[in-house]
This record gives sequence, C-alpha cells and structure tokens, in this order.
Amino acid sequence: MSLYKQWTDMVVEYVKTKGEAAFWKEYSDIETRIYKNFLANHSEVKKSSITNLAKEFDASIEFIMGFVDGINDSLKTPYDLEKVTADEELVFDIDFEKLYFNMLDAKAEYLFDLPQWEAIFSVEKRKEIATAYKQSKIVRNENKIGRNDACPCGSGKKYKKCCGK
Repeated sequence: MSLYKQWTDMVVEYVKTKGEAAFWKEYSDIETRIYKNFLANHSEVKKSSITNLAKEFDASIEFIMGFVDGINDSLKTPYDLEKVTADEELVFDIDFEKLYFNMLDAKAEYLFDLPQWEAIFSVEKRKEIATAYKQSKIVRNENKIGRNDACPCGSGKKYKKCCGK
C-alpha cells in the first residue's frame, strides 16, 4: 500500500472515530509548525524524507504525507504522490507566490496570516497575490449571445425566439 493511500485511509478512519473537528485541529497544528519552519528558512531549499520530517515535527508519517500532499502543487517540481516512500529524500523547492496563492484558495487563514510571510513578501505583494486570487475566481462570459443573434443551437432562428425564451 502506498504512503499516500495510508494517508487518505487514516483521514477517513480518524474522522470516523474522533470526528472532523479533532482531525483538523491536530492536522492544522502540525501543518502550522512545519510551515513556520519552512517559511522562516525560506532562503534554503529543505531536503528531507517523510520519516525524518515526522521525527523533526513530532508527527506520524501519515500526517507528514498529508503535509506533502498539501504543498505538492506549490513545489517547482511536484511529486507523484502515489510513488513517494517514507525514506525517499524529497526536495522542497517551493514557489512561494504559488504557495501563498494556494493557501488563499484553501482558505487556510491560519497559514497565510503567519508572521513569517513578512520576511518573504511585503504587505503590498501579499495584497497583489490576494487580488490575483480573487480575480481568478470571477467567471466572465466572453461570448455573450445577443437577443437578435442567430441561436447557437443551429436552428436558424433568432436566439430570442429559440433557446433564449
């Protein structure tokens, strides 16, 4: 069984037995400790195995795999999570703009409000990323059909007399 599968199975079992609130409390505590460390040392690329991260942050390998799952999209070279092993050395070369954007997307206020971000981005830069995030969520219909345009269904009728009724 892959470590990633162990992580997803553990989440399901944890939520069943202890509840979703208990899961998020424990996971967010671990995640916050790790991110504080990674952000405080942002100038160096962290290299470590899941096993070593588990020891360093006093967490199970499943929770660390969950952290890797969460940060994976923000890495310059993401991993195939199904193939990651506990003792394989992982390189956490983080795209910090993408990470901040993804934290906004995850609505992880406890992470994107960490004071360690101040050493990485100015307040203005963080606002710029937040604005880009908000803009990415706005849906714009570029090809608006006018009432008197031909109906896109191909009937030959005007839109207002066909699908626009």
